[in-house]
Amino acid sequence: MAGPLLSLAGVHTHIGRYHILQGVDLAVEDGGVTVLLGRNGAGKTTTLRTVMGLWKPSAGSVVFAGRPIGGAPTPDIARAGIAYVPESMGIFADLTVEENMVLAARDGPPDAGRLDWIFSVFPALRTFWHHRAGVLSGGQKQMLSIARAVIEPRRLILVDEPTKGIAPAIIESMIRAFLELKATGTTILLVEQNVRFAGAVGDRVAVMDDGRVVHTGSMRELVADAALQARLLGLSLEASH
Repeated sequence: MAGPLLSLAGVHTHIGRYHILQGVDLAVEDGGVTVLLGRNGAGKTTTLRTVMGLWKPSAGSVVFAGRPIGGAPTPDIARAGIAYVPESMGIFADLTVEENMVLAARDGPPDAGRLDWIFSVFPALRTFWHHRAGVLSGGQKQMLSIARAVIEPRRLILVDEPTKGIAPAIIESMIRAFLELKATGTTILLVEQNVRFAGAVGDRVAVMDDGRVVHTGSMRELVADAALQARLLGLSLEASH
């Protein structure tokens, strides 16, 4: 397929009287991880929610796999091959891990081979398979949330701050999990504030500020350029390790 897997061109999104996205241009190439970085309030989460149809763009185009999806109903966007892992995780705390996974599988019971792969990426889910999801740790809940999104193959996964509030040791496990996902050819658009995590898993980066994308490039180049980090983000990635 020619061109990016996902593209946003001149996208504006209003939430009530607030003009959040103010002309977002973004291209997400097929394969690998594209990271959205930026200060709080820059529009990163709103970008994900607009792609997923949870907010409707007031102007501009959103195209996925050559097909316009801007403003389409969220279920249609999900059926097109996009999964969304919100910052709130979106799991059912009163259901077991197994029940959460079964609900996420749209086409009947989860495929046994797919489950074995998920257990290899997130071993804790096998351990707690029959436990209520509400008893899991924060990191384990995040793993369940991501596993739900990939219980069936998806072309694109939108993930909002997967490391927020979880322990450093779990972040190491999350890095390994995302590298495993990348190895399957899954495309990921990731919002992340933990720049060490972003640098470890990201291939490409887009930096947002005031509702626009102000920089795009390779993650490796951003990690290597302290002056660029300070100009775009007001921080040094090295200092934040």
